[in-house]
Amino acid sequence: MKNDFIDTQDSMKSSNVISVGEALIDRLGPPGGDPSRDKPVTDCFGGAPANVACALSRLGASVSFMGALGNDLIGKDFKNLMIDRGINIVGLQEDKLRPTRIVLVRREDDGERVFGGFEGEKGLGFADQAISKKKIIQDWQLVSKKAKWLIIGTIPLASEISADSFLWCVEKACNSGIKIAIDLNWRPTFWRKKASKSLAPTLEEKIQVNLILKNASLIKLAKEEAEWFFDSSNPRDISFSLSQRPSVIVTDGPRPVAWYLNNIYGQSNAISPSSIIDTTGAGDAFTAGLIYKLLSIDLDEINQKIAQDIIQFAIACGAHVCKGVGAINPQPYLEDIDNLLSLYNGGIS
Repeated sequence: MKNDFIDTQDSMKSSNVISVGEALIDRLGPPGGDPSRDKPVTDCFGGAPANVACALSRLGASVSFMGALGNDLIGKDFKNLMIDRGINIVGLQEDKLRPTRIVLVRREDDGERVFGGFEGEKGLGFADQAISKKKIIQDWQLVSKKAKWLIIGTIPLASEISADSFLWCVEKACNSGIKIAIDLNWRPTFWRKKASKSLAPTLEEKIQVNLILKNASLIKLAKEEAEWFFDSSNPRDISFSLSQRPSVIVTDGPRPVAWYLNNIYGQSNAISPSSIIDTTGAGDAFTAGLIYKLLSIDLDEINQKIAQDIIQFAIACGAHVCKGVGAINPQPYLEDIDNLLSLYNGGIS
């Protein structure tokens, strides 16, 4: 196994946010079709941590991405996209043995998506499954000096090599006073070698995920994920089930978002875009919106009004992405969210 740095022409500065995990391709089939056989397909850059990094950068935040791409055309194109977005890629690794992962995504007629299998594997797995701990350790100091937040999901825990690197980042962040935001992002396809009809996590999978949940300052998860992992979709109950009492946000598609920020509970109405093309990456844009707002205020300083404004901004970020294809291309600029919120006449319940 050999993972090398991806060279950069400029030495990039430490960022306020570090996003660690997978960068990959979402291969979207035609609406209602199967991307493994039906045409046309659309290849879009994706992977939740990469999506969040790109969304944060477009909003104007300073962000670093740490992960691995294959030494292939997809990997090179993804690297160039991150450079164009102004993302610090000092921690981006190039794997010369494993390809960039391609995820098959079935799109329903209403824009909802179902994750299928993968394409491109050549016997050694995918680049995102082999993020090098040695390289992570070498790069950490270059990206973490000014970091306030570490953003992670759970998918790297499904691969032994990447899990080792991933858990090192979590421990280092905890020891350095960097707050940890976790988007649970449960995707059983990444964890299981064989296709399974059951979407719920097994006991063993829950144990793996719980290794990082105990370290979170903020947890964002979908309603079904909340019920699977915590037997509750009430964010206050979820927070109180964990010793560090994190802030918790529970999303539920087009239904209201339930949240618990700095011991304040509330619900916020979703925003329905005029047309929904594709929901891929909406949750990642929501997470980016949350963190963008939290960069300018400490969790302990949040009151009811501030909490409502933070959640509404995040909701608008997620809604905006649904108006285009893929997770990254339709991500909003700040003015897009200002315009959307000015037109929105809904409210907080």
